[in-house]
Amino acid sequence: MARWKRKELEKAFDKYQAAALKGARTKDWGDWADCFTQDATYFEHHYGKFWGRENILKWISDTMNQWPASEMTAFPITWYSIDEDKGWIICEVMNRMTDLGDGNIYQEPNITILHYAGDGLFSYEEDAYNPHNMGVMIGAWNQARKALEPGGKQPREA
Repeated sequence: MARWKRKELEKAFDKYQAAALKGARTKDWGDWADCFTQDATYFEHHYGKFWGRENILKWISDTMNQWPASEMTAFPITWYSIDEDKGWIICEVMNRMTDLGDGNIYQEPNITILHYAGDGLFSYEEDAYNPHNMGVMIGAWNQARKALEPGGKQPREA
């Protein structure tokens, strides 16, 4: 018999996804951080490890509110797998940039591993992606944005 019911895992994952979308749209990442236990560990291969919900909230708020991450407006899941015995959810998350209206979708994937802890909360997240590919995608998006703006200028760039 599985340790966790699939329905419980799906509900926590749905809440996590909704909170990520809200954070991207409002720049308030509090609901997303609240998807984690107080003592959670977050391992982001480019930025390092963070321990505790408050440190995770500080890191995500600081990171996602700076350019170019501040231009990521959605994180659609292209696929996921649930291990009901371990309580793990493994998924591919697309890091989608602001729609420029040029008919292109600018996004790059990462693989996310979540460990469920019960009570609708996760105790661990690990994100892995190719920083080079992410940079290439952001560069292409930025170039397209510059080309679309009057005079080719981009006033919002950091």
